[in-house]
Amino acid sequence: MTATIDTGLTKAARTDVAQELSKVLADSFAVYLKTHGYHWNVRGPEFFTLHTLLEQQYREIWAALDEIAERIRALGEFAPQAQSTFANLTSIKDGDPDKDAPAMLKELMKDHEILIATCRAALTVADDDSDDVSVDLLTQRLAAHEKSAWMLRSTLGGR
Repeated sequence: MTATIDTGLTKAARTDVAQELSKVLADSFAVYLKTHGYHWNVRGPEFFTLHTLLEQQYREIWAALDEIAERIRALGEFAPQAQSTFANLTSIKDGDPDKDAPAMLKELMKDHEILIATCRAALTVADDDSDDVSVDLLTQRLAAHEKSAWMLRSTLGGR
């Protein structure tokens, strides 16, 4: 026997928001993997500082992955879990450990900007569907990714 979901959101609204959150989850997982890989492979005179910065960022994203997936489940949908499913949902490319540190940081900064756009698109859908819980989650994710992009940009000498 399947329990009915009665949270004030229609089935269509829950499905729409869950689909957008699945894209956020896929982009977040891709950025997590790349950030963690660059944490392992960064090198150069700023090694320790960059190694530490990237560790802070991948740990933050790791914690968020569970929150996003659990929100999808709370909406009554299954969270994507296969690498092939994630690959079909994200436009973020795999990292290249041969890159030098500035190239790694620049790429991660751009990836966070892609993720910011994905979050904003999901936020619009959640807001249109009156899903305040998902709006709150996405607002928090936006703040985190904007901060990460800013830290990477500033480390590269930008504003």
